[in-house]
Amino acid sequence: MTRGLPPGTRERVKTAKRRSAGSTRWLQRQLDDPYVRRAKAEGYRSRAAYKLIELDERFGLLKGARRIVDLGIAPGGWSQVVRQRLPASIVVGIDLLPVDPIDGVAILLLDFMDDSAPAALREALGGPADLVLSDMAANTVGHPQTDHLRTMGLVEAAVAFAVEVLRPGGAFVAKVLAGGADNDLVAELKRNFAQVKHAKPPASRKGSSEWYVVATGRKSADG
Repeated sequence: MTRGLPPGTRERVKTAKRRSAGSTRWLQRQLDDPYVRRAKAEGYRSRAAYKLIELDERFGLLKGARRIVDLGIAPGGWSQVVRQRLPASIVVGIDLLPVDPIDGVAILLLDFMDDSAPAALREALGGPADLVLSDMAANTVGHPQTDHLRTMGLVEAAVAFAVEVLRPGGAFVAKVLAGGADNDLVAELKRNFAQVKHAKPPASRKGSSEWYVVATGRKSADG
């Protein structure tokens, strides 16, 4: 909480000799971001929590869900929202990065692209999933085409997993980059889900290239 500042006054980043101009701009943006301030005030680990809240408000993703998978869980904001709204749910998350414990969430410290990951997630879940969430994105290298391909590779793997693990009627959400999912991936989603849409929740920064693909109504295996 900012203390002692007159109304309407911006808190400014203190200068540091070793801080780059880019780091200073990032810190200033964090201080100016109302979602960052709100997340701190409401106990969420990141502003990303509000992206899921807004997607849920639009698509009803969490309604009736009992088993949820959180791919790329770190730092845990999405699972916090799920547990807050669905305290009786079974939530399983996975990430390469260590994540502080979240009450009621099983967290696997594992690369989702590891061959053992899908089986480990299914075992921890204990049954078909109602919702698969993916906020995964590949580490950027600064080359837009390469960054897009790397992230879409993660999305494709997430789609394959979701198709395998979701119950009929289940839903899938994944982060994609500008332009959304490519035609082949959208076609794959439409083969397996009743409805496929792209969305950019208000909590996603306007200057960010991220969008989300939302697939609902998982079709049964027999069509």
